[in-house]
Amino acid sequence: MLRNRVIGIVLAVLFAPALAQAGVLPPIYIHMNGGNYFLEPVVALRPGQKVVFVNQDTDAHTIVGYKAATGALSRRFNGTLFGTKGPADKVSTYAISFAKPGVQPYFCSVHAVLAKTRGKAVQPAKRMGTHGFKGPMAGLILVTTDRALLAQNPPTTQERIVKDFFGG
Repeated sequence: MLRNRVIGIVLAVLFAPALAQAGVLPPIYIHMNGGNYFLEPVVALRPGQKVVFVNQDTDAHTIVGYKAATGALSRRFNGTLFGTKGPADKVSTYAISFAKPGVQPYFCSVHAVLAKTRGKAVQPAKRMGTHGFKGPMAGLILVTTDRALLAQNPPTTQERIVKDFFGG
């Protein structure tokens, strides 16, 4: 029994990236609304698995990846999500996947700015003059094969549209 479990874990770790690229693993969803925050600010996904940002807000948002140690913005992890007219209308989404394990910080450049912390390091800070949630509109994606981390995603990461979350 233990041997079968070990074999299952090894196979899952070895083949998860290939399965993710083949579209076998479901995407992980991150939602935003008129409160100008990410409902799931920290998520974990497997290498190659898609993460889909879903804009349930009437206003536009951006998703901008960056390097926390330097403040360098990502050219690849960079998308715009247009506003959604209402709960019955088509929502704007942005999808991306990451091939290798690592940490992928991001923020909405409409509602947050990168602020220096120490040396060249940066972190998101709330953009002055924006309404909504009190903190910066920012989050973190952990690309990992750690089953314990993957199991800690909020239940809403499995839902494309979160009922009663729409707002603008």
